[in-house]
Parts: sequence; structure tokens; C-alpha cells
Amino acid sequence: MAQITAAMVKDLRGQTGAGIMDCKSALKEKDGNLEEALVFLREKGLASAAKKGGRVTSEGLVASYIHAGGRIGVMVEVNCETDFVARTDAFINFVNDIAMHIAAAAPVALKREDIPAEVVETERGIFRTQALESGKPEKIVDKIIDGKIEKFFKESCLMEQAFVKDTDLSIEDLTKEMITKIGENLSIRRYERFVMGEGLEKRSCDLAQEVADQLK
Repeated sequence: MAQITAAMVKDLRGQTGAGIMDCKSALKEKDGNLEEALVFLREKGLASAAKKGGRVTSEGLVASYIHAGGRIGVMVEVNCETDFVARTDAFINFVNDIAMHIAAAAPVALKREDIPAEVVETERGIFRTQALESGKPEKIVDKIIDGKIEKFFKESCLMEQAFVKDTDLSIEDLTKEMITKIGENLSIRRYERFVMGEGLEKRSCDLAQEVADQLK
């Protein structure tokens, strides 16, 4: 019996969108043969996420999540293909999990392409300065920067973040598993995260109170 490694499972998941346990089972069934495992999953109807990826998602839900005594709030829109699926417990729970994750993980963008190029360049500049000041050789600085930028994307972009309830899964992985489970395409379209008082200085509140007192 061939040893089934995490890399093999990841590779099969990337090609099929099937769940981790399904991929492990398929690889065990086919003694580690990736191509045969892929065919096996397709025959079982589990390798479906990729095929469904192009379908239009015009139904879905807008959900909210309030945390920390009303100090953090999230609204998220997740789309699916049909109203029937949008009303299922599985889909509703998925949307609620995404809202909760956003509250906890504070992503700055949905996908890496949504982060402005100037922000990425600013991060590159910071990482370059840090690498040079730490004495790293010039010839490896670019590789160090590339690695740090990848880490920046994984920490900052919702779809690449590790799911807070299961850090072995990214939000993209979780989405693919959900597509396979519900039998429809779905997409996280947009979100907003609100933090009480974010961007405000306490002094502004004090000034407002002073004005109110003067008007009495």
C-alpha cells in the first residue's frame, strides 16, 4: 500500500474540489495513483466544483454577524444558483460561518487582485528595507520579498485565509467543499466589516459634547 501524503491529497483537491476525506479515500482506494483517484472521484460525482465554477450565481443571502458586545459587525453577500439552495440549512450555516470568520480574521480584500497595486508595492518596499537592514545578501532579497508577499496575501485576502474553525482549510477550500456538497456553484461576492469607533479620535466625541453643552 502506497503512503498517502498531504501533498498528494492537496494536489487531488486542487484538481477536483472534493473534500479532504474524499480525496484521501480515493487515493487509498487507488493505491496512491493520482490519475486513477481523480477518475474515481468523478465516477462518484465528487469532483464537481470545477465543473460548476462557470455557472451563474444570482440567488443567495446577505447575512450579518455581530461580535464583542456590538463592537464588531459584518455583512456579507454569498451567491448561489437557486433560491432553493439559498434556503437550505447547509448554505445558511456556510454564510454565517463566512461572516463570523470575517469578524475574527479581518481580511482587507476578497481576493489578491482586489488589493491595489500601490499597496502591494508599498509592502514590497517595507520588506526590502527590512531584509537589507537585517544583513541579508542582495542576491536572495527578491526571493525573500516574494515569500513575504505571498504570506501577506494569505493573511490579508479572504479567499486565501485559513478558516478560523479549521485552519487546515482556506476559505477557498471551504467554498469548493460547499460547492461539491450542495451541487451548485456559489461565490462570496462582497462584504463589509465594521469596528466601533474605527478611524475616529476620542477628541471628536469630546468636541461634539462641548458643542451640545453650549447649545443647551
